[in-house]
Amino acid sequence: MYANQRVLSLFVSAVFLAGCGTAGSGLFPVVSGGRYGYIDRSGKVAIQPQFEAAGDFEEGLAPVRVSGRWGYIDTAGKLAIAPQFDLADPFSSDGLAMVGSGGKLGFIRKDGRYVINPVYDGAGEFGEHLAPVAINGRWGYIDNKGVPAINPQFDEASIFSEGMAAVRIGGVHGYIDKTGKLAINPQFDVAGDFHDGRAAVRSGGRYGYIDRHGKMMIPPQFDGAGDFGDGLALVAVGQRFGYIGKDGKFEINPQFERAGAFRGGLAPVWLAGRLGYVNKDGKYVWNPAA
Repeated sequence: MYANQRVLSLFVSAVFLAGCGTAGSGLFPVVSGGRYGYIDRSGKVAIQPQFEAAGDFEEGLAPVRVSGRWGYIDTAGKLAIAPQFDLADPFSSDGLAMVGSGGKLGFIRKDGRYVINPVYDGAGEFGEHLAPVAINGRWGYIDNKGVPAINPQFDEASIFSEGMAAVRIGGVHGYIDKTGKLAINPQFDVAGDFHDGRAAVRSGGRYGYIDRHGKMMIPPQFDGAGDFGDGLALVAVGQRFGYIGKDGKFEINPQFERAGAFRGGLAPVWLAGRLGYVNKDGKYVWNPAA
């Protein structure tokens, strides 16, 4: 059994399935006929649906599942790393990807070879050259060579983004800097990653957004909240999801059953259990009815 690789997920992250596309490749995973393929930003099919599951392209490769095993394809849809892993994450900017084998997690490079052997009970992706890892129930951080950078001491830990990472100490969450020192004292029920100078936090049962100093910039008012991406953040009101700007006002009204973050100008959304993509104007480029 694998530990959750992104342990500080927010409420809405449970609805973030494969399909948060990236600007780097301009390709976004979609489902058609029960199989995954990829479209470009215009909604045109670039890689025909053929995989059991698929993740985002990063660093020119994307994880896909074939016959129950995970490998990686290139932007032409050809296998670059043979399916062999129990699970696989997209590559980070460090050129490493987290993979699972035999109940443990490690990191491979783009030729499919291990740089950091699978020895961890839990792990997250690399962010700013550090990755959260867990051994014996305690979380710390390693560098991209597998050398411990911050000793295991936290109950949970998330990736570094904009110089800080969310951690849990006891029952509350705060933020550390890259030396491992507290930058924002633990005080939140839940804490997300910093993007565009904002991080989603839950306080008093509602979600809002803080700045890098811990000041509440968007008061807690949402039933769920995700990271900012492309200047917009996914939030939940009741059972519907929409998108706000950095002023907290809705840019796309709550209307979706499920949704994901904007990346590369598009965001995945679900209606009637089907995946689609909208642009920042809220218009479909891939209709859920397709």
